[in-house]
Amino acid sequence: MSEEMREELQENETVETMADYEDHIDDANPWNRVTEYMENKTVLPVKVEGVVNGGVICMVEGLRGFVPASKLSLTYIEDLETYLLKDIEVQVIDVDQANNRLVLSAREILKEKERKAREEQIANLKVGTVLNGTVETLQNYGAFVKLENGLSGLVHVSQISQKRVKVPSDVLNVGDEVKVKVIGIKDGKVSLSMKALEEVKEEPVEKVVIPKSEDIGTSLGDLFKNLKL
Repeated sequence: MSEEMREELQENETVETMADYEDHIDDANPWNRVTEYMENKTVLPVKVEGVVNGGVICMVEGLRGFVPASKLSLTYIEDLETYLLKDIEVQVIDVDQANNRLVLSAREILKEKERKAREEQIANLKVGTVLNGTVETLQNYGAFVKLENGLSGLVHVSQISQKRVKVPSDVLNVGDEVKVKVIGIKDGKVSLSMKALEEVKEEPVEKVVIPKSEDIGTSLGDLFKNLKL
């Protein structure tokens, strides 16, 4: 092998080795890894390491990540201390290496889990099922009822009672316990009825007594008998 060929091979090996080394440096950079997590929407199991003003702290790849209180749950959290040392799942939603800023969120994961759970419940719900529920909100067009299985459905104003109801608030209040029947499921929406469970009240039949013909004749005879001409 000539000296020139040997030198060329050494140069190529050096270039490849440096390129591989640089790739390894990029892989080892935790900021690059969390950026990939953000792009891929990777679900990360973490532990809440601390509580600060407005949120909690979790460590990801050795970096200090901040979960705002609004991104920690689907509902308002009264006391963030209850989350200390708690295991949660998060996604990376903001990476700013220059400002040493890493923001995490659990909300999107919780929303997706809630959506799947609702879809499963609706898939198992059958038209005709009778359930207990609580009136959540009242609108002019109907009442939204929270069912005992966790789902919510609408009782249209026309389905509240056999009697005419102008607006739901005339007969219902928020917090009322009601019994409803599932009358429809479409596009993930549940239609309910209270009217379907009411007993049908039959109108009383008025009895009309038709007198016999001889009675009519007698009555007319009596009338003319007493008539003075």
